[in-house]
Amino acid sequence: MFFNFFRQRSDNGFLKVLKAADFKAAINIKNVQLIDVRTENEFSSGHIENAVNKNIFNSVLFENYINTLDKDQPVFLYCQSGMRSKKAARKMRSKGFKEVYDLQGGYGNWRG
Repeated sequence: MFFNFFRQRSDNGFLKVLKAADFKAAINIKNVQLIDVRTENEFSSGHIENAVNKNIFNSVLFENYINTLDKDQPVFLYCQSGMRSKKAARKMRSKGFKEVYDLQGGYGNWRG
């Protein structure tokens, strides 16, 4: 996939950070693995359509969930501002996920 993104060094390779427009275009392509890593309350107050809510702070449930995903398919993450999704991306990269994308500025940026 080609997107206008900047790369941010992560613990295990590169995290691909996408601007909101590129993130939206990417998740609309077809079945993607889209994860909102915010709390349940944050998710309930608004989220991106078709996102699965898996709170990164509940590390056991988060890890159990990501173990069910296809590591060869792109994963798209977001949180409120971008910090928790970076943490989630590092965890996923350490588990062998090949393509991990993060929404620049998080959900706060998505809503504009």
